[in-house]
Amino acid sequence: MSPSEQSPPAGRANDEYGWIDRYAADLHRSAKELVTKGEAARVSDEALAQIITAAVRLYYAKSELEDRAVPAIVQEGAETLTATEMLVAVSEMLRDVQLGPMELGLWFRRRPGENEPDSRNGTHSGDGARSKP
Repeated sequence: MSPSEQSPPAGRANDEYGWIDRYAADLHRSAKELVTKGEAARVSDEALAQIITAAVRLYYAKSELEDRAVPAIVQEGAETLTATEMLVAVSEMLRDVQLGPMELGLWFRRRPGENEPDSRNGTHSGDGARSKP
């Protein structure tokens, strides 16, 4: 069933942006297929830049402005993004906005709630995980 044939999620029938939810899974699946087939060149550079820009803008709004952790990557077991895929994309996105790894290090932040003191032992949540080898 194509996205246009799917019924909208409950309460979203009249939402002018509801199509984003309906098409996201198709975009994700199609991108995986194009990469697997070695046909990523079929998507224009401009279309890819628009998709990434839109995704980053929405991610910022949902995570930062709503002050909550939002999953950024679909977890697919062995098919989840590799470190190389992620770092190549992040490196290019940083270059596109004239930033480098130093600025990333300065801006790198914990997720909401990770800076909260742990009332049981006076440490911050997440400290234990960072101190283990």
